[in-house]
Amino acid sequence: NHRPPTAIRDLLKFKKSASIPLEEVEPIQEILKHFNTASISLGALSPETHMALAIAMNRIGGKSGSGEGGEDPMRFLPLPNGDNANSAIKQVASARFGVTASYLASAKELEIKMAQGSKPGEGGQLPGKKVSEQIAKLRHATPGVTLISPPPHHDIYSIEDLAQLIYDLKASNPRAKVSVKLVAESGVGTIAAGVSKAHADVILISGHDGGTGASPLSSIKHAGSAWELGLAETQQTLVLNDLRGRVTLRADGGMKTGRDVVIAAMLGAEEYGFGTAAMVAAGCCMVRQCHLNTCPVGIATQDPKLREKFKGTPEAIIHFMTGVASEVREILASIGKRSLQEIIGCPELLEPNLPENLPKVREIDLDYLLAQVDPEKKKANKWGGKRNDWDEEPLEKQILMDAKEALEGKGSVSLHYPIKNTDRSVGARIAGEIGYRYVNEGLPPGVEIELRFTGTAGQSFGAWLTKGMRLILEGEANDYVGKGMSGGELVLFPPQDSTFEAEKNVILGNTCFYGSTGGQAFIRGRGGERFCVRNSGGIVVVEGVGDHGCEYMTGGMVLVLGPTGRNFGAGMTGGKAYVYDEEREFQNRYNPELVKIEAAEHSEDVEEIEILLKRHAELTGSPVAKKILKNLKQNKKLFWKITPKETPQASVVRLPIEKKQAG
Repeated sequence: NHRPPTAIRDLLKFKKSASIPLEEVEPIQEILKHFNTASISLGALSPETHMALAIAMNRIGGKSGSGEGGEDPMRFLPLPNGDNANSAIKQVASARFGVTASYLASAKELEIKMAQGSKPGEGGQLPGKKVSEQIAKLRHATPGVTLISPPPHHDIYSIEDLAQLIYDLKASNPRAKVSVKLVAESGVGTIAAGVSKAHADVILISGHDGGTGASPLSSIKHAGSAWELGLAETQQTLVLNDLRGRVTLRADGGMKTGRDVVIAAMLGAEEYGFGTAAMVAAGCCMVRQCHLNTCPVGIATQDPKLREKFKGTPEAIIHFMTGVASEVREILASIGKRSLQEIIGCPELLEPNLPENLPKVREIDLDYLLAQVDPEKKKANKWGGKRNDWDEEPLEKQILMDAKEALEGKGSVSLHYPIKNTDRSVGARIAGEIGYRYVNEGLPPGVEIELRFTGTAGQSFGAWLTKGMRLILEGEANDYVGKGMSGGELVLFPPQDSTFEAEKNVILGNTCFYGSTGGQAFIRGRGGERFCVRNSGGIVVVEGVGDHGCEYMTGGMVLVLGPTGRNFGAGMTGGKAYVYDEEREFQNRYNPELVKIEAAEHSEDVEEIEILLKRHAELTGSPVAKKILKNLKQNKKLFWKITPKETPQASVVRLPIEKKQAG
């Protein structure tokens, strides 16, 4: 608080006002509810540190962020001593690691990481030395192999795509809020206005200060902007457009003291995130070796010997948070305010504090930062208390009622519905309900929910599909089919009376099976671009794909019975793909940086291909599959096998699919 001016908030001070007794200010427990820990993944952090943060924040009524690395399902349940180690904020986008229906169902808030302050527009990266067996299992990846997150723009090209992801998440978990993490930068207010209209509940403005040890040095030093600027612009833009009452604003990026919190509140934030400071409270000694797996205090490492050195406790983290909340109370008392709520969105309580002995500082104009865009306060300047939802009656509501007995484990159901392109995220609500009721187990043995549809499905058909579900669509579908699929079976084929050749036509849109972790899908027809990106466990058969197929794939298996676009297999570090290359063009279509291709003539490869072809033919009636099977001995020479160069032989994926008849 007394350092030389380093951040913009150091040039501000509270306007003098009559003070009130400290006992008249809201209690510490109420202030602590506004605090969060920044989303740092299990993988970047050791399991012990990750759990300590979650336990601490759950005890005080705040929220901890999971980061993008998934979480052990055992943590979704209370611990024997009554503590709760479940991260309330689960980070997700279509292709984040370890996202399953139960992961989504376990959250109080689902955070879409569009970008973070210390590395705007970049995906994350976990060095191979930190990918232990436990981390690889949670992330559905290969131990020891470096993991790369696709940058957010790979599946979110527009505000409409972001709105669809928000819709998918709310469909999956109607009990959770959805937040969007944005970078503090010039123009972020306009973006935040779009995010509010896209029905997010929380907008996080992330400042450039702080960031993980996995951020490139150039980003840490030069990217992003101060949260003070981004927060002020966002608050002003939302108020001007009468959107502020729809969302909660949160800020993070180098926050450490109660003074930081109070200034953030006055500039518009209702919630406040702590990253580096929370790590220090847990025992971090800032040696900056996070990416090397050599953290000497067992915080940012997966090395078992170093993890033993972790001495942090939830109590230490709570002690720090309590100290910050105590300072907030003291400041509130000194300016005559009884609660945080009274000062949120009130920049008039601040004024410039420009030291005369610093000539450069005297030239800074803070009028923009402290501007009052609605001085008469006719528009909302803080969250209005209602969830920011759509006003509609989705098809899923009817399906949920019809499948009630199966959800309760009382027997299987088979239901049939017409579907149109305004029916979005069909299957997501059922999957989320299964995840909520049965955690990672899926429906009880012998119970299945089969949903048959006829028509054209809207976006995200079969999103978050899970164990015990079977979706069959006779028709066609839009983008994001099977997004986040973690189990079950999805079948798609053209109408029985169609006259076109399915294998020469696109039957589903772009970015399908993005981030799938399990399950099986059989598609009669071609897929669009970015097919099976970040697939980490799904088994998918399709009859052709566009550009960037199997990008960033870490597990699972894909069989392509037709042509591919360019850049196939870019960033692929796990799993396996087979491509039927009748035209012999595939050698010019794949990305050779991380993968190798070879003829799929080994007996194990041929057996896997044959099993998938038979299943595909049974479920979809595919003429292509039947034609290949008719002379497999000859046609097997036309298949390529694509595998990562780095994958250890011991962890090569094998087909777990059963040789069974179609149901």
